[in-house]
Amino acid sequence: MDKTEIKERLNGVFRDIFDDPELSVSEETTSADIEDWDSIEHINLIGAIEDEFSMRFKMREVSGMKNVGEMIDIISERGQ
Repeated sequence: MDKTEIKERLNGVFRDIFDDPELSVSEETTSADIEDWDSIEHINLIGAIEDEFSMRFKMREVSGMKNVGEMIDIISERGQ
């Protein structure tokens, strides 16, 4: 799966979690860019992404992610 497809699938997850059908994320998107992205929603988001891609993030990956691009890189590296 290429990074474009990963980003499209991530957009769907973000739209579901934040209940915003118009939401579109880029590789530079951070929690500061989405009003409702707080610590609770972060947990929900990570769980939904893990379900979407049938994978589990490591704790250090979750705590180290600075933006959506880093999520894409991790998913891509795992060959999902």
